[in-house]
Order: sequence, then C-alpha cells, then structure tokens
Amino acid sequence: MSTGFMRGSRRLSVVFLAFVLLVSLVSVAPVKEAQAAGSKLTASTVTVKAAGRSFTVKTVRIPKGTATAVGLANHQVGRTASLSSIASAYGAKAAINGAFFDSYGGPPDPYGTLISGGRLMHIGRYGTTIGFTANGTAMMDSLRIEVSGQVTPPEGRGSSWYAVWFNRIPSSTASGTSIVYTPDRGSTTGYTGGVAVTVRNGKVVLKKNNANSTIPSDGYVIVFSGDMKSMADRFVVGSKVTMDIRYTNIDGKAIPWENVVTAVGAGPRLVTDGKLSLNAAAEGFQDPKILNAAGARSGIAILSDGSVMIATVPGATMKQWAAVMQKLGAVQAMNLDGGASSGMLAGGKVVTSPGRLLSNTLVFGGTGN
Repeated sequence: MSTGFMRGSRRLSVVFLAFVLLVSLVSVAPVKEAQAAGSKLTASTVTVKAAGRSFTVKTVRIPKGTATAVGLANHQVGRTASLSSIASAYGAKAAINGAFFDSYGGPPDPYGTLISGGRLMHIGRYGTTIGFTANGTAMMDSLRIEVSGQVTPPEGRGSSWYAVWFNRIPSSTASGTSIVYTPDRGSTTGYTGGVAVTVRNGKVVLKKNNANSTIPSDGYVIVFSGDMKSMADRFVVGSKVTMDIRYTNIDGKAIPWENVVTAVGAGPRLVTDGKLSLNAAAEGFQDPKILNAAGARSGIAILSDGSVMIATVPGATMKQWAAVMQKLGAVQAMNLDGGASSGMLAGGKVVTSPGRLLSNTLVFGGTGN
C-alpha cells in the first residue's frame, strides 16, 4: 500500500545484492516457481538448509504497496470458513492464515490483535503483531493495546471507563470483564449475561441486561459483567461517550501505530533486524507446540526492500523456523498460527491446504475490508 520504491542505481544495487544473497542461501525448485497471472506476486517452492537440515518451504513474495486486509469468515469475528472462500470474498490475490483462534470446541474467537480498514476488531495480549500503514509500510512489534474513554452524563461530571476485550465471548471462568462489541462481530453480541450499554453516534441510547444485544451499525455495545458490572452505573441514557486507543509495546512504551490500517497478532518473533530473536516464553507463550515441538508452520517476513514474504513449512520446531526465515532474507519475521491452521493461497490457488476451517487470514491484493 505504498509507492515508496527506491530509485535509480541505489535500488538496482540493493535488489541485485538481495538476489545474490537469496541464491546463495536457498535452492529454488524451478518447476514449482510461478508468478500469479495478472499480478506481481511471485510464488516459489524453495529448499532451505538451516539448523543442520534441509526444509522445503513454500513462499509468496508480495511487493510493497499491495493492498492488505484481515480476511474474516463471513466478514465477522468469531466465525470460520475455508481459506479459499475467505480469500474469494475479499478478492484476494494472496492469503495466509493469521492469528491463533479457539479451534477445540469453544467459540472460534481469535486470540491475537486484529485491525482492518483502520478499525480495531480484536485485542490480543501476547506475542508479536505485524502491521501495515496506508502507505504500505510494514512494521512488527510486541503490540499491546489499551482501550479507555470518558462517559459524561447530560448533567454532572464525566468519569472514566475501560474495556478489557474487543469482540469476543468472555471465558466461563472470568470473574468479571468489560467487552466492546462492534459491527465486525455481526448483528448481535452472541451471548447473554452482564449489563449491555448501547452507544450510537457517541451517545448512550440504551442500557439493559445483556440478552444477546443488537450491535448498531453506527456504534457499539459495551458489556460489563461480574465484578465489573458496577462500571455500567456510570452510563445513563443520553450520556456522551468517547473511546481512546493506546498503542504500546510489551514494556509499556508508546509506539507509533496510530496510522496502522491492517494488523494481525500471533508470534512469537523469529527475526529482529536480521538477527535471530526467538524468545517465545517471554512473549507469553506456554504451549509446548510453540516452545519445543515440531509442526506445520506459517510465517511472515519483512524484507530489505520493504516487500513482504509469506511462507509455510510442513514441519519445523520454532527454532528451526526462525533459522529458515533468516536464511530466506528476513529482516523482520514472526510466526503465525500453524498446525492444522497452516494454509496459504497465491494467484487464486491454494498452495498450502489447511486441515481445518479458519477464523481469520491476512489477505493481499483484495478489494475491500
């Protein structure tokens, strides 16, 4: 989503050096390499020698400036659909599975942060996030998001409020929480419980016990439950409501993500500034499938010229996956959801077929959010 290409001999030199480096690190299987018709997306199958063994990796190179979006099943958070149907619905030329999600019996809500069309769709509180600005710049950080605001009644002083989550069903074990539901969730909140405050055009228009409340197309619903129900007392019909979003890294330092229009959170981080930087436990991961085990992997990298590479491998530990991404020329790289969720599409064709329906994807070259 940018036109910030390098000019003249400087650009040629960088591209030539990157090409020489890539050739020296990987051997490309020519019969598997193809450029998606009518696009500049290049799909390849490469053999990478890293971490003491060889890996067969499928990659798709995506030029800087390609439109991005989060592809959701049925355009709603908390649904599932096939990779190909999601990509088709968004008119995508390339796609890869995105954030981890609950695929074992509960509501298929994502776990990571999702932003699309500049709209916050879901909040994650662990891992690493890749983001894209409107001018096509890709960035990667340990994004943490805080949502808060002010509510001011028609008469009286204003007070603060905050939300813990965005567009998800609360855990049955949660003692209390506050969740914002936007139209990206669908037409209703999807569950009963707590107190629902309906906000339209910045004003409270309704407050009642939540019974799968309707989400307005020109606003949102905030549900307060458990020991956070008392916060709902601050909201009366007619009150003005503001919402603020703060972007920080894992250390609480503010980071400039206000202009990010697309983002997907997963992780862990694999490569930082060209160097291996894997530390899954420090990012909040506890699952042995991430920490130690081998499995199918999906990932995304930012390359030296600002372009992006998405990739899948049928079996690797996270340490091996980090080494592979570094060998492929990643300046920045992170892991995406994997296992049966690992799937990738290029030129309208599925090149890595996932073993399950997906909750969310990162799509490229599409026509809408």
